[in-house]
Amino acid sequence: MNPNDPNRTGAPERFLNLLRESRRGKFKVYIGMSAGVGKSYRMLQEAHALLRSGFDVAIGFIETHGRAETEALVPGLPQIGRRRLFYKGRQLEEMDTQAILNRHPELVIVDELAHSNIPGSKHEKRWQDVLEILDAGINVISAVNIQHIESLYDEVRGITGVDVTERVPDRVLQLADEVVNIDLTADELITRLREGKIYDPAKVQTALNHFFQPEKILQLRELALREVASAVERKIDTLLTPNGVSRPERFLAAISSSAEVARRVIRKTARLAAYYNSRWYVLYVQTPAEAPDQIRLDVQRHLINNLKLATELGAEVVQVKGTDVVECIMQEVQQRGVTTVCMGKPHVNLVQVIWRTFAFNRLLNRLSESDTDLIILS
Repeated sequence: MNPNDPNRTGAPERFLNLLRESRRGKFKVYIGMSAGVGKSYRMLQEAHALLRSGFDVAIGFIETHGRAETEALVPGLPQIGRRRLFYKGRQLEEMDTQAILNRHPELVIVDELAHSNIPGSKHEKRWQDVLEILDAGINVISAVNIQHIESLYDEVRGITGVDVTERVPDRVLQLADEVVNIDLTADELITRLREGKIYDPAKVQTALNHFFQPEKILQLRELALREVASAVERKIDTLLTPNGVSRPERFLAAISSSAEVARRVIRKTARLAAYYNSRWYVLYVQTPAEAPDQIRLDVQRHLINNLKLATELGAEVVQVKGTDVVECIMQEVQQRGVTTVCMGKPHVNLVQVIWRTFAFNRLLNRLSESDTDLIILS
């Protein structure tokens, strides 16, 4: 055998990846449509049950929000001390990831998966702490609200009018071994709110006037149910497909430097790829008009942020230079075995419409010839 054969030299790396995967901790995530549905409560209930069964369980971080029912379940569970540090003149507490790694329990409870750590922490986000804990072979049970899922940002903002700043990349949930929805009807949730079981009584009326409206809760509930259903489908697909190979669908999101349109195309393509458990790509074609010395700095900054978002959502980012965008797209489609191309609806003036209609027809004809689907995303 040729010692320089790349397949031979790559074999140890593949085996090492298999070993790491087998040693990785199991990951369970509770999802809810909003605060107050009982995610933390359910995690603590499960921790007590595991403790009674002889498991080495500890609380890494729990946020009770002063809710009596949840606080009543904390006593009796081992807790790993939090880090205390000062930030902007205030003493704050953060999860002590290193202490968890040192203690190395069989399972740790980590609440508020989307939480942003205090600047200067080892990781920017708590979900990154969780990934490190899992890599160390420690099992984790965590929780997140549906409005914190990155690819749902636009839908959530459309429903609630709220700009959710703390978000979790979809790939983190896709790593979960089990995803469980904590479900309540809109009436049950509002009743809990009125009874003071979610927020302080002084905040109840404000919550009822804004976030906790039946139509908003119903739409968020639907998103949560869809997310868990997709997670179950992915799990079944992995179990039933030999060697865990995903379905043959492959998506390519073709984006421009238009910040808002590109973000929406990336997030919606991420949802499609997650549903089909498939690989996906984000393609940006840099034309001469968008060369570094031609493109505005703010546009360039937005483009960089969008490509970073695509990476966080699990895409493989492809950047090419060319004068013929259609030809560049088709080269990537053929080279990567893409089955579906996703594009945004253009917002351009009449002259551009005429030119782009010609380009669009070319693209449509070429895709049709290669049996590739095209999705225009609003």
